[in-house]
Amino acid sequence: MSPATLQLPADLLFTAPPPGLEPRVDFSLAAIENATGLFSITAADGAARLYVLDAAIHLPDYTPRLAAADLAGIGTDRTGATVLVVVNPGTRSTVNLAAPILVNSETGACAQVILEGSEWPLRAPLNPA
Repeated sequence: MSPATLQLPADLLFTAPPPGLEPRVDFSLAAIENATGLFSITAADGAARLYVLDAAIHLPDYTPRLAAADLAGIGTDRTGATVLVVVNPGTRSTVNLAAPILVNSETGACAQVILEGSEWPLRAPLNPA
């Protein structure tokens, strides 16, 4: 499936609470209108919301090494996983490349993982497309 036709489940279930959002694991995913590859993730209780980008669309050079155990934890392999990155909106928006969210594109099972090493920054500038 090409990134332009990406379809993700509307309901996401994290295998563990995302850092800073404990104890929440149930979230909904919604595409942002007129912004291809930009989504909001909202906690089921409405108390937390994040913006995320589909890395395949907006960051084609972002190629993190994903651990097989992390992919197995969401019930898929690299081909069935969508990599989302958290956006820190602002005058100079950044994205968190050090801790992507891996989503099983079929089931909505997901996990935010911390990548080993320092190759990918926590706050990478987001350059306009």
